[in-house]
Amino acid sequence: MRKATISRKTAETDITVEIDLDGIGSYDNRTGVGFFDHMLDQLARHALIDMRVRCDGDTHIDDHHTVEDVGIALGQALTEAMGDKRGIVRYGSCHLAMDDALVRAALDLSGRPYLAWDVAMTAPQIKDFDTELVREFFQAISTHGGITLHMDGLRGVNSHHIAEAAFKAFARALRDALETDPRKADAIPSTKGSL
Repeated sequence: MRKATISRKTAETDITVEIDLDGIGSYDNRTGVGFFDHMLDQLARHALIDMRVRCDGDTHIDDHHTVEDVGIALGQALTEAMGDKRGIVRYGSCHLAMDDALVRAALDLSGRPYLAWDVAMTAPQIKDFDTELVREFFQAISTHGGITLHMDGLRGVNSHHIAEAAFKAFARALRDALETDPRKADAIPSTKGSL
């Protein structure tokens, strides 16, 4: 079963993440940051990953530690749930259109973290959520999930749409990469024999 539970506690956040990579996209995410919860819900739903996130963070300071640390814990959960990555497709990509926004995500579940980020937000905040935290989340999940991730904002006017398109594009690419390859369900998808 491709499931994982990660608990992470620091002086800034207390987090529990539970995921099932073979789920139906059910979600129950409560981080204390409303817009971020909405984005995590989109990630679960469109990646078809069952996800439950709980975070008690120092949001009286700002949302940075909560968003980054949830990204860290979620990346760690992905790594654990994938195990040796036997049978996965490994690669995924998606062009995601959401109204005015168009975002491209391409990823490799290689074990080699790298983030290439070219997604410009048009406003510094979405309500009280700092839009720069979108990149922070993807940096954290890429680093701790061992994901090579390229994200490109091809167009967009509304920052809410751009951010949501980024999460959904990542989710759809991740969904494809995590699928079992019916032609190589018993093999590690690498000529090296390990990822």
